[in-house]
Amino acid sequence: WYVDGRATAVLGTHTHVPTADAKILPQGTAYITDVGMVGERDSVIGVDKQGPLEMFLKQLPVKFEIAEEGVCRVNGVLVELDNSSRKVKSIKRVDSEIEV
Repeated sequence: WYVDGRATAVLGTHTHVPTADAKILPQGTAYITDVGMVGERDSVIGVDKQGPLEMFLKQLPVKFEIAEEGVCRVNGVLVELDNSSRKVKSIKRVDSEIEV
């Protein structure tokens, strides 16, 4: 709310799970709490599941390996601007899957 009308877009990410709150704020700033992530769908935030499970169960540090096989989840947003006014026309979530 603080930057509404002063920033074109505020695109948050942290939890790695996209939120369904994409909107244009009253003064024209595109906003979404979490755009999501790009990474293997059946992973733990993009890393092979075995490492985080072992760390949780044994309570010991474990080296995480990037998950590299399966279906890649691609999350993001598409922000459309009006060329003449430079104002946001729309914000839409992008959710796609690609076999890798």
